[in-house]
Amino acid sequence: MEEFKHCFGLRIKELRRSKHLTQEQLAEKIGMDTQNLCKMENGSHFPQVKNLIKLAKILNVEVKELFNFNHFYKKEILIKEISKYLKSAKNKDVEIVYKFIKNLEEYNK
Repeated sequence: MEEFKHCFGLRIKELRRSKHLTQEQLAEKIGMDTQNLCKMENGSHFPQVKNLIKLAKILNVEVKELFNFNHFYKKEILIKEISKYLKSAKNKDVEIVYKFIKNLEEYNK
């Protein structure tokens, strides 16, 4: 659950920044103390349902988008998910992933 709250907080921060809002501005729009929003973004606080709905509306996303944070998981979890995908992927898709990784290696040299 801690990993979930941490990733949720990172997602809220990401969406807030994409809308060029400060913590203070977003907290005011939600009707929440800035300190509580800060705790939410740091992963130590999870919002009430009514605040989830307000967050989505203010950030101009559907509620489900607030939970789109797989890209924040730790490296080990991401590797496990990638491996799971590759095991069931079509040969063509595995080749595409391989080519992407090889290009990424070249780019990072």
